[in-house]
Parts: sequence; structure tokens; C-alpha cells
Amino acid sequence: MHLQRTIKEQVQTTGVGLHSGKKVNLRLRPAATDTGIVFRRTDLAKPLDFPALATAVGNTQLASVLTNGNARVSTVEHLMAACVGLGIDNLYVDLDAEEVPIMDGSATTFVYLLQSAGISVQAAAKRYLRLLKPIEVKESDKWARLSPFFGYRLNFSIAFNHPAVNATGQEVSFDFAQNSFVKEIARARTFGFVQEVETLLSRGLGRGGSLDNAIVLDEYRILNNGGLRFDDEFAKHKLLDAIGDMALAGYPLLAEYSAFKSGHALNNKLVRALLADQTAWEIVTFDSTKSAPQFASTYQPSPFAA
Repeated sequence: MHLQRTIKEQVQTTGVGLHSGKKVNLRLRPAATDTGIVFRRTDLAKPLDFPALATAVGNTQLASVLTNGNARVSTVEHLMAACVGLGIDNLYVDLDAEEVPIMDGSATTFVYLLQSAGISVQAAAKRYLRLLKPIEVKESDKWARLSPFFGYRLNFSIAFNHPAVNATGQEVSFDFAQNSFVKEIARARTFGFVQEVETLLSRGLGRGGSLDNAIVLDEYRILNNGGLRFDDEFAKHKLLDAIGDMALAGYPLLAEYSAFKSGHALNNKLVRALLADQTAWEIVTFDSTKSAPQFASTYQPSPFAA
């Protein structure tokens, strides 16, 4: 039987919220089978849980934000992507602030934390959401689509009217069965533009942003001394975000995702449309690794290993 996974022991780190600018202590803890990924605000008078589900997303302005009443947990997408990349099904994420720390702007730190905690295989079948028919959403010239596919493959195209972005690869495809999430996607950082800073700050966003946790561009060039980690880092980060957003379906997907200029809002709309159409999917398990999709047989090694 192909089985669920959690971590062996708890691990923790401290960082800063990209949008809030506040210090955040984050702790990852093992969770029982069929728990899913659950964020928990420990700083509230009564600790409050936020299941990582698309239907719990209450805001998509530059991040995927889970809500529970008037409380929220922001910027969950990079950690969610790391869980997908390492095959983690069940996990508690404790936070003492409203936002997951941005770390270096990618999913790398979360991959490292999960790997450091160790992966524990659990005594319950891993459940997948298998797509049965295409689901598509559109807004103006932007679109996102999920199609049936026995595996998990993503295709993303970006279009920014900026010379530094235009000089990079703007289309990226990634197949979990053929490529390494850890090596090829996890290190892609979020990015932003200097000319948008004042607008973001006026909205209470971007207060923790810096050259240490984002690629920053002025009107013509990249300001980070080290430049880009990949020739197509902008497109890869948008694909990383999409992996995290699609994870809010609540199960690992057996599907192909394709998108043009999509973001958190359209991604969330796509997952909600999927879940709302119960003829479009089914939950499946596999009796053996051999019968499971190829990508599911192993999780990727740590990029920090010698």
C-alpha cells in the first residue's frame, strides 16, 4: 500500500513576515494520519486552527491567506509547496503571529526544516485527488487549467512588461516524475518592483521585504548583487506559488496544471471550481508503489546533503 507521510520530530525556526514585517516563531510538528496540513495560531488567547484548504482562503492579495473568523494566517504557499515536494500529507504548523515567515523568499528553508525533522511513513493509505475532466478559469487574458493526467505536471507562462524579466525564460514546465523539486523549483525566490513599494506599504503589505528575501527590480534591472539563481527564476517562482496554491485542494493531485499570468486569486478560483464540481474528480489510493504514479514512489533528497 502507498502510505501517508508526516515528520518524525518537531523542528522550529524564526523569521520575519514579508508583508507584516513582524518577527515570527514557526514550529513544525508531526500529525496523525488524515489530519492534513493544519496551521495553528498560538499567540491568540485561545489557540486557533486553520486547515490548509482553498475554501478557507479569505484573501489573495499577493499571498494566499487562510482565515478563521476574524483571525488569519498569511503567505502559506511556500511552505505548502515544500510539503508537496517532499510528499508530506500531515503536519501541524504553529505560529505566534499572523504570517508564515518569508525566510529567503523561496521554499528552501522549509525543505531544509522538513528534511531535518525526518520523514515518517504512516500506517494509512495516501489519498490522491484524481482529475476526471478539465476545469478552467479565466479573467481577461489570464487563465488557469487543470486537466486529467496520471502524475503531476505543471506548465506556467508569465508576461511582465519589464526589460530584466523579458530577458529571462518566461515559460517553465515541471513534471514531478522527471524533475527535482528541491533542485529546480524550491530555490526560486519571490520578486517585487521598487516602483510598487509605496503602494504596498500604504496597503499594509511588503513591510518585511528586503534584498535578503526577494528579487527586487527597479525600472530597468535587478538590484540584488548575486543576480538570479536560475535563468528563468521569475517563471519558476510563479510555478512554485502555483504548487502551494494547488496544495490547498487538500490532497495531492493527479493532474496537469497549465496557466498564463495566473496568481493566487485565479489559482484559488481554480481549486474552488474543481472542488465544487464533484463530477470532475475522485479520491483514489494505491495498493502498492508500483501501481501509484511514478512521482509518488520517493521524495526528493535534501539540497543541503554533501
